[in-house]
Amino acid sequence: MKHSANTAGRGVRRIDLAYVELASSENAREVNRDIVLELIRSKQPVARADLSRLSGLQPSTISAIVEQLLAEKWIVEGAVVRRPRGRRPTLLSLNDELVIIVADLRPLQAFLAIVDLNGRFLAQETVPIVSDPERSIARMIDAMQAMRERHANKTFEGVGISLPGRVHPETQRLILAPNLKWSDYDLKSAIQKKLDLQVEMDNAANACLLSELWFGRMDGVRNAVLISLSEGLGTAILANGQIVSGLNGLAGEFGHVPVDPSGPVCGCGQRGCWETFASSNAALRFYAELVPKSNIRTIQELLQLTEEDDATAIEAVSRQARHLGRGLRLITAALSPELILITGALTTCWSRFGEIVQKELTAGMLAGSAPRLEITKEGDLSRLRGAAAVVLQRHSGYHRSTHLSGISKTNPDRTAKP
Repeated sequence: MKHSANTAGRGVRRIDLAYVELASSENAREVNRDIVLELIRSKQPVARADLSRLSGLQPSTISAIVEQLLAEKWIVEGAVVRRPRGRRPTLLSLNDELVIIVADLRPLQAFLAIVDLNGRFLAQETVPIVSDPERSIARMIDAMQAMRERHANKTFEGVGISLPGRVHPETQRLILAPNLKWSDYDLKSAIQKKLDLQVEMDNAANACLLSELWFGRMDGVRNAVLISLSEGLGTAILANGQIVSGLNGLAGEFGHVPVDPSGPVCGCGQRGCWETFASSNAALRFYAELVPKSNIRTIQELLQLTEEDDATAIEAVSRQARHLGRGLRLITAALSPELILITGALTTCWSRFGEIVQKELTAGMLAGSAPRLEITKEGDLSRLRGAAAVVLQRHSGYHRSTHLSGISKTNPDRTAKP
């Protein structure tokens, strides 16, 4: 099921299935298809009869949708269940042979991988990034082509890219990337032309949030904010079950809200933005201020020092954690989420620094209790799986932002109707 560069994307339509009434309309048929695909993903291997029981859809409707998904190669038939009597059902699963090339683009390097529909990594590679976008993309394309050739037996659905910036939802051009400095470069067309695969892109924080939703780790959550910590600080918003993109896709740029007008100059040109105090780069700057002749260059090196109980490194990262927690007041006051998710390098040492963030979050509440504060379980890998989720969302017809398995938790009496 190869998508060429000339294949039109389906576009992103987000429908909250946790509270939707299904009817016999064209839109409902697409929503029903999404329900079935999600049930197969979460319950696999699963029989058609179980899909009908779990979804509330008629067996004839399930049969038609399953045949469509089989024809499109999203799912495959597997083992036959042996039963004492009656028909022996064939179990359905996602198609492991369908894969996606993904890239997590950073200011200094790009992490590349091949991911299957279940989020498993088949290959990974790192490519250095330079200031010239054409040279950098040429390197990425060469590496992607090499990985593709090594897995020629797989069917490639497309390319997903998570970016340290904002992508215009219509033009799909990178319109804001202060740390990457590639604004308005037509990254999508450059890769599509060479690989002849449909390319889908999104902000890294949005991609991470979509990954949490797609792979079923936020069942029942309708209001959340995900914060991605790296060279900068990105945020993604889930409001009333929908991922919010805003005008031109710029919603959620809390990292570029000034918190100290006398602070360092941010990549966006302003002074004292939240990310200049709470990002990984901020922690490195704090350490360099304490140890001027330091040879520590990466956040991984700095965090390793904290694991070795280096007092100066602990102080530098603690300052980052305090600023992160204090800045969460921007989030709680503006959006009042039920859950705040943190992803990025800092989460690898959360047992030491998480309490600092939690303390500042609680102290900064205007009223009421603080939202739950959690970390993603995959660290930086969530950005790669998120890039895959962006492709899955846009190519599969998957339109919603909350998972069907959350229906029983949020509204157990609601069942789908044929």
